[in-house]
Amino acid sequence: MTGDRPTWRFPRVFWIANLSELFERAAYYGTFIVLTLYLTDEVGFTDVETGWLTAFFAAGLYLAPTFSGALADKLGFRLSLLLAFGLLAVGYASLGTWPTKVMAVVSLGVILAGGSFIKPVITGTVAKCSDELNRARAFSIFYQMVNIGSFTGKTFAKPLRTELGLEYINYYSAIMALLAFFLILATYHDPDAKGQGKSMADTLRQLGKVLKNIRFMALILIVAGFWAIQGQLYATMPKYVLRMVGADAAPEWLANINPLVVVILVIPITHLVRRLMPVSSIAIALGLIPFSALVISLSPVLQAVTGVEVGLPFGLGMHPITIMVCIGIALQGLSECFLSPKFLEYASRQAPPGEVGLYMGYSHLTTFFAWLFGFAISGYLLEAFCPDPATLEPGQMATAYQHAHYIWYVFAGVGAVAFLALLVFRAVTGAIDRRRASRSD
Repeated sequence: MTGDRPTWRFPRVFWIANLSELFERAAYYGTFIVLTLYLTDEVGFTDVETGWLTAFFAAGLYLAPTFSGALADKLGFRLSLLLAFGLLAVGYASLGTWPTKVMAVVSLGVILAGGSFIKPVITGTVAKCSDELNRARAFSIFYQMVNIGSFTGKTFAKPLRTELGLEYINYYSAIMALLAFFLILATYHDPDAKGQGKSMADTLRQLGKVLKNIRFMALILIVAGFWAIQGQLYATMPKYVLRMVGADAAPEWLANINPLVVVILVIPITHLVRRLMPVSSIAIALGLIPFSALVISLSPVLQAVTGVEVGLPFGLGMHPITIMVCIGIALQGLSECFLSPKFLEYASRQAPPGEVGLYMGYSHLTTFFAWLFGFAISGYLLEAFCPDPATLEPGQMATAYQHAHYIWYVFAGVGAVAFLALLVFRAVTGAIDRRRASRSD
């Protein structure tokens, strides 16, 4: 698109791509919010096994697009999307139909393969259907589709789980993927007619180049502390709430607090911090995120005061754990608003001249490391402090969960370490930059 004035008018293929993104996110988050529950309760994995399996799955979804994106450029966007949604439909359907350990691993591998094409192709379509003047608007629409899909998937997940069973959430996700498949088949055409892009060898060389940049990788690992806590929305929170509050709890709906807060506050907060240096805004986020875990850890304190129900207006009541989880998730969303708008800006400053685009393409490595660590450690913490009730003897039930809140002490500690590490990073890199500047004078 070209033009002299900003516009909200984009080609038809742009809207088709964004609608398919909504379907894909609804499928993904519908299954992902209860994936650890499904793998433990229906498939039979232990908490630790589930933690490792979901760690590789979730982390892989942030690393695989690096390679599948290069392949998508060669295949063409339309064929890549048809392949992706076909794999997703098969993967989700098989995950729900054959709840065995082997098939669960195979199904998640198929979902990973299909999902890895979505982000590079959809964002590539958005980029190709917009010019520099309108790109911010184009990606704001894309971002809204992601959040609408996330909210929709998690909203449907709760009644499907309680009324039909966990396996039906996978069928719902398969249907969403099929809808996207037929949408692409009937209406989508490639923004560019010719395949293009880097070879796999070029992709590997660039990845190696990024990994050798110590400053950039240090920032990636520090910010991973933030996302390791945010990832507990999916890794720990669903099991924690259901085991501590009861089967009638709705962790799927509680998780929707995060995107709701982000959608409401990200624009005003971005405006508020517009004059702050990026590292200062990132520091605010990393300073806030430990408190999101600490608040949840204080649930026993509230329960000691109020009992098992906190009275609310209009004769309503809520379990104290639910209230503290709500506050913790809201704090996660608030801190994300300070981080997300500024992280890419700050990370871009770590890139050598002429390589900003390359480094921004690998900024998602922070989530790869975060979810690999966060999901894996979640399994061990759940087993130690909030174990699967199916593994307990009747006499153990009374005391098995009295230290369940210790889980959140650990993640509060992770956040605190990340915050302190950022302060050290800022001091060290600042000193290096000042020394280099003095030598060049």
